[in-house]
Amino acid sequence: MTMPTPTLRTDEPASARLGTLAAQGATGALSTETGIVYLAAGHVVHVESAVTPDLGDLLTHSGALAPDGWWEAIDQAGRRCSVGRQLVDSGHLAAGALELCHLGALFDAAYFVLAHDGPALRFRPGAAHWLGAVRSVPVDTVLRESRRRRELLHRIWPEPAVDRAPLARVAGPDTPDLPARRGRTLAQVDGVRTAAQIATALACRTFHTLVELRRLAAAGLVAPVAPLIPGPSSDPSPAPAPASAPATVSAEPGPAPRPLASDEPETALLRRLLHALEAL
Repeated sequence: MTMPTPTLRTDEPASARLGTLAAQGATGALSTETGIVYLAAGHVVHVESAVTPDLGDLLTHSGALAPDGWWEAIDQAGRRCSVGRQLVDSGHLAAGALELCHLGALFDAAYFVLAHDGPALRFRPGAAHWLGAVRSVPVDTVLRESRRRRELLHRIWPEPAVDRAPLARVAGPDTPDLPARRGRTLAQVDGVRTAAQIATALACRTFHTLVELRRLAAAGLVAPVAPLIPGPSSDPSPAPAPASAPATVSAEPGPAPRPLASDEPETALLRRLLHALEAL
């Protein structure tokens, strides 16, 4: 089998490039504007995006794994790209729990990486993710599930800005009675947090949070926060970039460094973005 050579950005959509790599049985990392898809023998083994909680955030915020156990596995097995195996072998996490959480994180990140099917930026043959092998998924399955999620969310509320922008509550006479999960989601909306940060705070998969947030938007209870744009008489300094702007991530950023203290959701996201920029 001929190993694909490194490629730079083209106009080819990421989904088409993934199909080609799957047919070649390729192993490596495909970077897009919103994340990275890791392949092994033509199957997807991991996907990460700067706009979704990573696996460590999901495991530790949910209480399934103590933060010390996560960082211990990173320290001992990160360089060998076998963090997942280390978690199981050390007894910190059951294999089934790891697989379930890993698949949830994979499909959540794949939704953002493939939602708008932007161009593939670069493919790095042989690049492996530090998590190591947990469960592989056929490329067709990942593409199909991403389309299904996009279509479902569109039916609930057709404005995709809810997925990435900071969200605020919409003032109204009163808040109707809501299902428990929707009410917990609304309670996290503060005008600053994005959907991914709300998902991290709730220790919930991003897609489940997006479903509730789009339902809240359809009910007129939440709305994206518009970025500030200076007018003629306002401060001439440039407006801050919206928090929803996609971040380009390196093809092999590696695990984020161990935090000195417990991270708030906003700090965790900034830490991952900073490490990705340093890797670039």
